[in-house]
Formats: sequence, C-alpha cells, structure tokens
Amino acid sequence: MVKRSFLFFYFLCSIQFLFSQTDNMDAEHIKTIILIPTAINAYAPIVQLGQKLVLRFDDLNADEHTYSYKIEHCDLNWNKSDLSESEFINGFAEDRIRDYENSFNTLQPYTNYWITIPNENTKLKISGNYIISVLNEENEVVFKRRFVVYESKVTVGVAVYKSRDIFYIDTKQSVEFTINTPNMLINNPRDEIIPVILQNNNWQNAIIGLKPQFYRGNQLLYKYNKETSFWSGNEFLYFDSKSIRNSSLNIAKVELGEELYHTHLYTDEERRNQPYSLYTDINGNFVIRILTGENNNTDADYSWVYFSLKSSQNLEGKAVYVSGNFNNWQLNDANKLKYNESLGLYEAKILLKQGFYNYQYVTKATDGTISNHDIDGSFYQTENDYTVLVYYKKFGSRYTKVIGVGNGNSEKINN
Repeated sequence: MVKRSFLFFYFLCSIQFLFSQTDNMDAEHIKTIILIPTAINAYAPIVQLGQKLVLRFDDLNADEHTYSYKIEHCDLNWNKSDLSESEFINGFAEDRIRDYENSFNTLQPYTNYWITIPNENTKLKISGNYIISVLNEENEVVFKRRFVVYESKVTVGVAVYKSRDIFYIDTKQSVEFTINTPNMLINNPRDEIIPVILQNNNWQNAIIGLKPQFYRGNQLLYKYNKETSFWSGNEFLYFDSKSIRNSSLNIAKVELGEELYHTHLYTDEERRNQPYSLYTDINGNFVIRILTGENNNTDADYSWVYFSLKSSQNLEGKAVYVSGNFNNWQLNDANKLKYNESLGLYEAKILLKQGFYNYQYVTKATDGTISNHDIDGSFYQTENDYTVLVYYKKFGSRYTKVIGVGNGNSEKINN
C-alpha cells in the first residue's frame, strides 16, 4: 500500500510539473494576451466544440507587424499529439492574423491584434487539448497559450467541502464530484476516464489521475477528500487603473514620467496572521477597461505599476512573485519581487494596460514548490472557482477526448 501511494504521488507531481512547464516565455514586446470565450463574463479558455474563442494581444513595437497563428492538438500532458492536421481541423491549422488596429491617443503606442477561433479558414473537428502559437515573420514563436475544447457527452456534478482532515479543516477545501454517463457506454472507466480538477483555472496546481471510488448505475462517484484538497488561499488583491491619471481603487498615487504614467499601489501587508475578510473578486482574472474613450482595446494606455509588499517572516530560500491571469500565472523575472533592504519591502514594477486587475503574492521554493498561502494565508471561507474536466481515452484510440465539464464554487461550502 505504501509503495502504491508513493507511485501515485510521484505520478501526480510529474503531471503537475508538465502542466506548469507548457507555456514558453512571452516576447517582451508582446503584452496583454487575452484568450477567452466570446460568452459574457467567461474568463477561462474552455469552450464546447463549435463555440468561439477570441485571442487578443498588443505589440508595443506598433509597426503593424505581420503575425500568423498555428494550432496544435495535444495529448493529456499538453504534448503534441500524433494526429495529422486534417484529423483535427477543417481548413488550415496555420494562417495569417488579418485583424489589427493601432492604439489611439496613448502615450505608449501599440498595435492590437485579434483572431477568432473557429473562423472561415480554421474549424476544429474534435475535442481535446489545444495550443495556439503566434509566430512572427521569421516564423519565430512570440507566445503560446493553451485552450480546451469539450463535447457534452457526460454531465458533472461538483461540490466543495471543508477538509475532513482536522489539521487542515480551516485552511483547505476539498472537491467531490460525480460523472453521469447515461448516454455513453464506457467499458473500463478506471482506465479510460481521466478527470482533471482546476482551482481558479490555474494549471500549476491541477490534480489528475483519480479513479472512481464507487459506481451507482450510470454514475461514477469521486468522494475523495485528502486527494482532492487544495489550499484555499485568500481573496485576491486588486486595483483599478481605468482612470490613468488619477488614484482610485487601491492606488496610492499616479505620476507622469518622461514617457509613461507611473501607478503606485498602496503597500500590501502579509495576511497570513490576519482574520479572514470577505470581499468580491474575480478569482485572479483581469478586465481591460477605461473611464474615457470608446474602445477599450485601442484607447487604453499602459503605465508602470509599482507593487510593494511588507513581510515579517523570513523568506530566505524562496522567491516572491506577483501572480494572476494577467501574466498567465507564469513565475518569471518579469513579475518577481526584489527585496529593498533600505525600505524593508519586496518590490516589483510591471508594465500593464489600463483595467481592473486581480493579483496575489506567491512564493516558489528552491525545489520548485509553489505556495499561494505563505504570504496571504489560507482560509476555508475563501471563494474559489473549481472546474472538473473529464478526459476520455478509449482503449485503442489515438487521442484523448474531453467529454464533459463541471463547475463548482466554494461560496456555499459544505461541512
């Protein structure tokens, strides 16, 4: 039993590592990459087969550069699958991005590009994991993003509970779910069905590889607790720079520099030893918006946003980052905080487009362990989104389908 548990743990960690290493570093001149469904208030790039995604990004070189996109079908671990392009796409897997518009009346010039998938030249035929790459004229990849296309073959019921482990009862949340398969014959669900659980659509701490514990008619029941536990974290911090010239929500001051505005946020203090405080957030996402102007995509300006963190604990051996969907949850030098000994603060400066932003402080240890609770603490009351993706690899099949998606939220947490 000990050996089997160790193997499962090793498998789980390996998959999480693969997930976190999928995305390459974005080119420095490419900013504000957004890949979302066209549906209102949808932030995660997860769509049903036939529904549309829109990809937008800014090129700060503002030279109307020619870009193209390339779509690849992937396996469960986000590696390129063995399928030929004609097997997963009607039309072209690679094509030029034709829609773009230059910024208007901004201190930072840029060109805003966008593409919708599917379109007249590119139509996806099957479900699964996909990666879209944007390439420049030299056929170099400037950035990559992943998205998921699913079929509604099964339904998924998701519920969120407090941890049953008394040691983590106040700091972790557990996900229980049921997969309903009334119209689908699955010969070997233990091997053919592979659920993936996401917290706030962040693949860095995805849980994969669980087997159904119980069977009830056409239902597969996953009543795990420890194996499906996530650190609850804390509500995301936020600021709103829709008015580029004035201080507003959580912005201490705004200064006009030689070229751009400089937006200084109030210094954040660690919240791990503070009482939990409820306030509405959008779970790590961001929305580009402006107070004046007609087009958020081209009238919004850029400013240098200054983050500062006061921490009383010894973080030696751990790097501290500002994290959120605004940078695709990546942890790199662009969003790493540096310690200012004279002020006793961790500081970072990031170039961001006007809008409403959620962010959090995370640490990364030398062994690669990422923590969302070292700085901000973890409270079972925290409101989090949970998504269960149901992958299906039929015996003998050449690719892995996604046959259903379920969503849950911890706002109404179960005891």
